[in-house]
Amino acid sequence: MRKLVVLMLLTAGAGVLDGAGPADAQEYRWCLQGKQTGYPGDCNYQTRAQCMASASGRDAGCGINPRAAFARQRRPN
Repeated sequence: MRKLVVLMLLTAGAGVLDGAGPADAQEYRWCLQGKQTGYPGDCNYQTRAQCMASASGRDAGCGINPRAAFARQRRPN
């Protein structure tokens, strides 16, 4: 019985750890774009002001995340 419980806990733990990864990271509306970040860039900014603050003093600018701009819109119910 004890072995079964331990096996179940290990299996559940492996499933949780396997599900988290860089692909699951949240992407926001604004992207820092420049030579160092490429395209679409570093899309970790909720507001343009946050992005511009990060771009300040760098050879970079801010643009709208193309995944957000061209995402399928929800229909109102």
